[in-house]
Amino acid sequence: MIKIFQDLTDWTAFRNSSHFLNKRVGFVPTMGALHEGHLSLFRLSLLENDITVGSIFVNPTQFNNPEDLKKYPHSLERDMKMLSDLGVDFLINPSFDSIYPDNYRYKIVESELSHDLCGQHRPGHFDGVLTVVMKLFNLVVPDRAYFGEKDYQQYLLVRDMVKTFFMSVVIVSCPTIREQTGLAMSSRNERLNEQQKILAAAFARILKVSSRCENIREELSEAGIKVDYIQERWGRRFGAVHIGNVRLIDNVKV
Repeated sequence: MIKIFQDLTDWTAFRNSSHFLNKRVGFVPTMGALHEGHLSLFRLSLLENDITVGSIFVNPTQFNNPEDLKKYPHSLERDMKMLSDLGVDFLINPSFDSIYPDNYRYKIVESELSHDLCGQHRPGHFDGVLTVVMKLFNLVVPDRAYFGEKDYQQYLLVRDMVKTFFMSVVIVSCPTIREQTGLAMSSRNERLNEQQKILAAAFARILKVSSRCENIREELSEAGIKVDYIQERWGRRFGAVHIGNVRLIDNVKV
């Protein structure tokens, strides 16, 4: 049975107890609305560690669009049951005030990669991501932490932050899990209607085509999909699009 902590004072006291002595701790940070992509991270953590900790915290500081935050899906009771059934040991589900007692006065700022790709279109987004991840790492003190490759730019930034600040946690990247249509699993997919899901699957399919980025952008636009960017970095092709009011990202190896 999973044990849930909402009070961070209680969690910190427990984390410092003998329960964790000589145990390898795996950690999966999430914003909830869990799907098979999240569960694949938890399964790997359960396989590789003695104790697995998850977090559910919808982090307001990484949303540059207030409407996007307001519409982000919530399913806490379902999420907790999924993690309990999976065998996850502990879940922290803190409040904004407990994570940000300074009201976001202090933050982690990266000056290069965070301004590329999604950073160009979501100013301040990665400041919020890195700040909350740093805080969660300090709370959980994991040996390993698991991140999906769908958010590859995020994975690189977290990995490099850990190296830069001499943190001992190992950042593990995990393959993108996809729906039968090829669409990368995402909590935001819940906001798509049936017609929009067809367009989202087309985005995933077209992104994989062996073609120039400009040709892919044109094909997506012709399909009625609004494109933020199609660019290649680090041997991968990255894309971000808007389908209705839902922003989706994906990347594939090239």
